[in-house]
Amino acid sequence: MTAISDAFLNIPYKYWSLVTLVIQNSTLVIVMRYTRIGPKEDWYSTATAVFMAELIKLVLSLWFAIRTQIAEKNKFNAYDLYSDVFAADAWKLMIPAALYTIQNNLQYIAVTFLDAATFQVTYQLKILTTALFSVLMLKRTLSGMKWISLVILTIGVALVSVPSGHKDDDKVSSKDKGLEQFVGLGAVSVACVLSGIAGVYFEKVLKEKKDKKPSVWVRNIQLSFFSLFPALVLGVWWKDGDLISSRGFFFGYSPVVWSVILCQAIGGLIVAMVVKYADNILKGFATSISIILSFIASVILFAFPVTLVFLAGCVLVLVATYMYSQPDVPKDYVSLAGQLQMDTFKEDESGERVKAEMRPV
Repeated sequence: MTAISDAFLNIPYKYWSLVTLVIQNSTLVIVMRYTRIGPKEDWYSTATAVFMAELIKLVLSLWFAIRTQIAEKNKFNAYDLYSDVFAADAWKLMIPAALYTIQNNLQYIAVTFLDAATFQVTYQLKILTTALFSVLMLKRTLSGMKWISLVILTIGVALVSVPSGHKDDDKVSSKDKGLEQFVGLGAVSVACVLSGIAGVYFEKVLKEKKDKKPSVWVRNIQLSFFSLFPALVLGVWWKDGDLISSRGFFFGYSPVVWSVILCQAIGGLIVAMVVKYADNILKGFATSISIILSFIASVILFAFPVTLVFLAGCVLVLVATYMYSQPDVPKDYVSLAGQLQMDTFKEDESGERVKAEMRPV
């Protein structure tokens, strides 16, 4: 019976979540980049794409929340769901919702000026920012291994960011190309900072002690609902208002653009599934596979120039991601191991150290 509840088609849910996360991470970056390499006059509004992604995510989260309530109570009560979503502490989700909305807009800017491989690798700086803000905001202590992995990660991203010197088809001057890369790297850097702040703040809200903790679907409803307002005001009205009024809300939309929006919408739901069924090691493994797939796709689809410097940086990021995802050795275990090692030797009657029988403390 346990296998049935923890698996689908005899495959554990944690591996399903791993595969789904890899596909979503890789596909989103590649397809998003693909939609931004055509003629600029045919581009769709990224602000409307962000808004539609949050709207779809809200609908999907509502559906899952309703299904969960029916499964637990054998009925659906709209008032109970409304009370859960708009609880007294719901306003706290406004902050990460606004930050995530700005971050999603910055992702589009970054992927417009950076190739898929460079974006995917540099975006792993969110590991660094999340770790730093967890130390500052949650007073979390990182092990020496994690600090080393963060240093390696920073070096790897720095190498990936080095211009390749690749000569394009002369449509874009080297000066313009350098400016585009600067804007792209700036956008992805700010996005990583916002991701770190939002993620740690969201974790802090989740860990608050309360009598009744909302389900992960209720939290997703709150995030999506509060994200609609900054997406609409800051993005649709302020950022792309003139463009949308002259061209229309859905100008430039195609099946490929809709696939980007859908992929971004289900991203938050996939993360919720991974958090529930997988662990940090699997998440790190999924991230590494996504980087590799994005790199291969960039070479095949976008003629990405492969350099030794980029490969070295990519390898360092992969190593750092793997190292950071490893669980820390418990302090009690380290203390016990040290005590056992100390007890391994004792002094005989002559004062010499001789091997003794190892015994537990």
